[in-house]
Amino acid sequence: MRLHPDVSMTDTDDGTVLLHQRTGRYWQLNVTGSRVLHRLLDGETPEAIADGLAAAHGIDPQRARHDVAAVVGQLRTAELTVAP
Repeated sequence: MRLHPDVSMTDTDDGTVLLHQRTGRYWQLNVTGSRVLHRLLDGETPEAIADGLAAAHGIDPQRARHDVAAVVGQLRTAELTVAP
């Protein structure tokens, strides 16, 4: 996964801000969403990210997979990311 060519990204203390330059829309990711995005951009699979979050935070792996899938879906729907 990679950022859409029209999207710029800035990390903040509270997560990440994405700007879709073509539409002018801003998106704010919290710290966890930011970690998910960065790991996706580094080439990790959603399943590996979810398993890592589940282990690190002591949450149900199925719940983590659902949450990561939701982030991935929202990023794609908003046209912030594209498949390689």
